[in-house]
Amino acid sequence: MMVLQNGLIKNNINKYATFYRLTDLIVIKLALVIALSIFQVLYTQDFFVLFLISIIGFSITAEMLALYRSWRDGAFKEIVFNTLLSWALSFVLIALYLFWTQISIELSRGVISVWFVLTAAMLVIWRGCFSLFLRYIRRKGMNTRNVAIIGLTNEGESLAREILANPQTGYRIKAIYDDRTSTRLPETYHGLLKGKVDEGVDAARLNEFDVVYIALPLSAEKRITGILQLLGNTTVNVQLVPNLYMFSIMSASMAHVRNIQTISVFCNPMRGSYALTKRIEDIILSSVILLLIAVPLLVIALAVKFTSKGPVIFKQRRYGLNGKDIKVYKFRSMTVTENSDVVTQATKNDVRITKLGAFLRRTSLDELPQFINVLQGKMSVVGPRPHAAAHNEEYRKAVSYYMLRHKIRPGITGWAQINGWRGETDTIEKMEMRIKYDLDYIRRWSLWMDAKIVFFTIFRSFTDKNAY
Repeated sequence: MMVLQNGLIKNNINKYATFYRLTDLIVIKLALVIALSIFQVLYTQDFFVLFLISIIGFSITAEMLALYRSWRDGAFKEIVFNTLLSWALSFVLIALYLFWTQISIELSRGVISVWFVLTAAMLVIWRGCFSLFLRYIRRKGMNTRNVAIIGLTNEGESLAREILANPQTGYRIKAIYDDRTSTRLPETYHGLLKGKVDEGVDAARLNEFDVVYIALPLSAEKRITGILQLLGNTTVNVQLVPNLYMFSIMSASMAHVRNIQTISVFCNPMRGSYALTKRIEDIILSSVILLLIAVPLLVIALAVKFTSKGPVIFKQRRYGLNGKDIKVYKFRSMTVTENSDVVTQATKNDVRITKLGAFLRRTSLDELPQFINVLQGKMSVVGPRPHAAAHNEEYRKAVSYYMLRHKIRPGITGWAQINGWRGETDTIEKMEMRIKYDLDYIRRWSLWMDAKIVFFTIFRSFTDKNAY
């Protein structure tokens, strides 16, 4: 959510953020003390230094992952994931410190190991308990927000549906106001309709609501301005629900040129700490995976070399970040290496595919060399799958917002692929669905989402009927 502050639009802050930060520091210290007590080890200056490193590292990574933002959306599993990842990354700093100073020889490894596990468990447990506490008091009518929606447009209806489906957020819809008659509005919300828009403004001015969402179309600029002027003399929290279609395509964000506020609609959503977090994820995953698959890479390379003529690695020209040309590596799975302005997509029972190539493509083993692309910074482990440059030029003319998928690095696997939109796109409709999922991924990206995609990619690699 956003609020106006000094003429600019800024992010809302979770009112419990300070409490969360202090509790996390206490939990980390308490877990260390417990670990020392278990092994009956004295709390020396060395352990104090480790504690300082841990809280600095945790604070930085937690801020990067927006761990202290408002979590009224109820996504507790994402909270758990970000918490554990923050602690794991901070513990990497501890490991590096121990390695370079070599004081690990003098310190109890049992204490450090128990501290790591105990802290992770305690950070999750206290958040779980606090989440249950918030849900309990919200059921009792405390820590809730009485909400009114002005304008039952498509956006207003979507907002109402989300609030009603997630009572744990603490939002309670008390009224909906719209100038149209009830016969022209969805029957589901007839019980919440309390009158015309002007009546809703009057009720808000009487402080009957904590939050008022204005979901009128932005074409009604004068009407919205008038409502804001009337509500400007109240203490109610007023929020606009934009109906711009572009907002639903990408992660729109606020920007400014000095004192002029602008809306960034088509921009790279992974900037600053998000870009750094994504890159760290890619480096760690690709490095670990390349170490694990070193032998299989060699075996597959030899198999490709001795079963058909041609290069082992096929380098295909594709579009990378911001549409720049990159060379994507794959084990050659065909008897041809098309890389020109005209590239024919692989089809079922394609005669160009070798016997070994059919197996490699079906199991996605042909794409293993792309982890080298990830380490180079040309690709990500998770992202929109890169298409041949020739196909990009073809589909960008036929599919709306096609090139927006290139606002981030292409990935080895992606949201579209695990949802069944992999393989041949022999119709425009299939490509449109793939682009829909690609843009949805860009809009909703999180480390938790990446973890889920990687898991389902591994799970489905050997059962995907669209891979050929």
